[in-house]
Amino acid sequence: MSSTPSPTATDEISWVLTPLLQLPGVLHAVIATGDGLVEGASDGLGRASAERVAAMTATVHAAARAFTTAFTDTDRPRLAQTVVESDLGYAIVVPAGENTSLAVFTTPDAQLGNVAYQMQVQVAALGRALASPARQPDGTARS
Repeated sequence: MSSTPSPTATDEISWVLTPLLQLPGVLHAVIATGDGLVEGASDGLGRASAERVAAMTATVHAAARAFTTAFTDTDRPRLAQTVVESDLGYAIVVPAGENTSLAVFTTPDAQLGNVAYQMQVQVAALGRALASPARQPDGTARS
């Protein structure tokens, strides 16, 4: 599956990944759209892998929502996070705003509480950045 991110998305929102990638045990991170396209990815993850991760992020998140619905008969449960544990580590996916998810992959010994907390901090920062008015070249806010 070949995709082209929106013209400014990858460069402008990849800064969200930097603090996550500095945490002990975090190996990779991806920002993905709800339909499985890459909006940003850690440098160590190749483009093909980032695209597979983005596609699977959408799938895993949808499956987790359906799984929760099956247990609770709730139509649209709000997911806080989805965690997949394997012998290689943890994949964690959190909603990151409208039609966006943030996913990380960690080593098995990573401090999941710290990683999950920092993911929420970065999601909040991303939300504030996307809600800010665009700046004009002279530095003033555009209404």
